[in-house]
Amino acid sequence: MASSLAAVRTAITTCERCPRLRKYCREVARTKKAAYRDEEYWGRPVPGFGDPQARILILGLAPAAHGANRTGRVFTGDGVGASGDFLMAALHRAGFANISTSQRPDDGLTLKDVYIAAAVRCAPPGNKPTPTEIDTCLDHLAAEVSLLPGLDTVVALGRIAWDAWLRLAARQGVAVPRPRPLFRHDARATIGTLTLVGCFHPSRQNTNTGKVTPVMYDQVFQRL
Repeated sequence: MASSLAAVRTAITTCERCPRLRKYCREVARTKKAAYRDEEYWGRPVPGFGDPQARILILGLAPAAHGANRTGRVFTGDGVGASGDFLMAALHRAGFANISTSQRPDDGLTLKDVYIAAAVRCAPPGNKPTPTEIDTCLDHLAAEVSLLPGLDTVVALGRIAWDAWLRLAARQGVAVPRPRPLFRHDARATIGTLTLVGCFHPSRQNTNTGKVTPVMYDQVFQRL
């Protein structure tokens, strides 16, 4: 097992375990989006970031093809007002982030008491990783979590992240309650020594339709 978050970061960014995902990320980085054609894309697996002493882990689904796959930082650069900004604004209002946007790795964003990661570290085609790809990537999540000794809460952004955490817990021999906890917004379950909290993903599809609102995010993060 890696001895530091820096070592975990290296292991993640050099991972080649999922050929389909690696091929897709490289192709996106090569072709680029018109708005970013002059930028150099990250194009590699994306590690987590945040406070090493965090008590809260925020777990997303996967990097956005032209967001974190471009910038190299999860929930960063996916567009003004998109999921990264929506999440960071909520964290800022709750006192976990020093600024309310997440557009570039050099934007000065600092997280306090929070660490953010994704269940899958490569951008998947259609935002749909396969079950095998999710399971393969859980090793990276396990390695990061093992080096975050202060964690007491996991906030799963979406059902896939929720299910991924439950699979990781079961893999590590942690008893998962029966019946199996079901995902919903603001759902809560005790998994071993941690509290698992469900939160609708801040995707444009959810925020633009009103399925997710700033008030709903405040109810989750200001309580934490």
